[in-house]
Amino acid sequence: MENFTPISALIGGSLIGFGALLMMTMLGRIAGISGIASQLIFERDGRGWRFAFVAGLLVAPLLLSFFMQDLTFTTPDLNTKTLIAGLLVGLGTGWGSGCTSGHGVCGIGRLSPRSISATLVFMAAGVLVASLF
Repeated sequence: MENFTPISALIGGSLIGFGALLMMTMLGRIAGISGIASQLIFERDGRGWRFAFVAGLLVAPLLLSFFMQDLTFTTPDLNTKTLIAGLLVGLGTGWGSGCTSGHGVCGIGRLSPRSISATLVFMAAGVLVASLF
């Protein structure tokens, strides 16, 4: 329980929800990161806002690091397991018609039955895999 941080989690979750709400109300789009990233690569229309969205995901932590001196994080080692896991996540988001942000944040917020069931399935699979390994 040393990493239990309910206040920062509440603030972060609220900001994510508010950002998804803004995107839906202002652009009429769902803030699903896998869909935005793939459409940035493979579609011609709407590249400007998609590029800004992805760039914001990459630049925001860098900006935050200027204001927080104790901001530390780790990334997994790049090895065969990590590459296979990334490939499986990519395939899963394609097969599931979205990722955790699209289904979990935006879909549940819209009370989408498909998103609720998708979220239940990927959360159960995550608990199972984490328990096994």
